[in-house]
Amino acid sequence: MAKSIAVIGDSESIKGFGAVGMDMFVCDEPVSSPQLLKQITENDYYAIIYMTEEIFEASAKEREKFAEKAVPAIIPLPGVRGNTGIGQRRLSSFVEQAVGSDILFKN
Repeated sequence: MAKSIAVIGDSESIKGFGAVGMDMFVCDEPVSSPQLLKQITENDYYAIIYMTEEIFEASAKEREKFAEKAVPAIIPLPGVRGNTGIGQRRLSSFVEQAVGSDILFKN
């Protein structure tokens, strides 16, 4: 069975993702995001789950369950409220783990 792609975020930030075939899960209250993430990962249907950065941060504890797993990949996206830099910091961390030094963003 082929796996799908989901996106979780506030309605304004994710409204265009349905047009490209992603399953959209509106979460206008970040405090409810851990429960939503738990629900959509129960059936192992999604290979990739995009989240707005606000939702990504709010669901940190629930996301930890997937940190060492290849699927689903949980990826933060900037929302309409702006970019918090989470994605860049994560990428920098991954590169540093793999290479031993931050060769991308050298702060």
